[in-house]
Amino acid sequence: MSRIGKKAVPVPAGVTAEVAGQAVNVKGPKGVLSFTVHDLVEVTKGDEGIAVKPRDESKQARSLWGMSRTMISNLMVGVTKGFEKKLEINGVGYKAALNGKTLTLSLGYSHDVLFPVPEGITIAVAGPKQDQILVSGIDKQKVGQVAAEIREWRGPEPYKGKGVKYAEEKIFRKEGKKK
Repeated sequence: MSRIGKKAVPVPAGVTAEVAGQAVNVKGPKGVLSFTVHDLVEVTKGDEGIAVKPRDESKQARSLWGMSRTMISNLMVGVTKGFEKKLEINGVGYKAALNGKTLTLSLGYSHDVLFPVPEGITIAVAGPKQDQILVSGIDKQKVGQVAAEIREWRGPEPYKGKGVKYAEEKIFRKEGKKK
């Protein structure tokens, strides 16, 4: 039994949620999101919120049960608070700048990396040396994907720690070569 799946997802004040078949549509102060639940999972809207339960006792249905409940919960959080990821840039001369809807990254290459900001995502550059990037939006998956794509341009290396890393990420540091 899924401990997460057993709990109904509460609908916060100021948010309207509707269930139409397998589709869950949520509208809140920050925007509108929707999620289509797999056919092996049943979704109902009740007094306590949106309830999710498996249609049968198969392994796949039980696996999708908790995941579906979490996805619906992420919709509620997204339209009320939103999601954000913080990235840090470490290295001499490494920096970021925002030009309209394009993020320009100077990451030690012979050229600057131009990253177009996707629709529905907000990027802010901060810090005294323009070395912090804040990626925010209402869709958790999209925010994480954009942050991962930015980090992918120059991931942190283990010797000096240069590169782009998540703010909460710990880099395993290696010792350099000895004479």
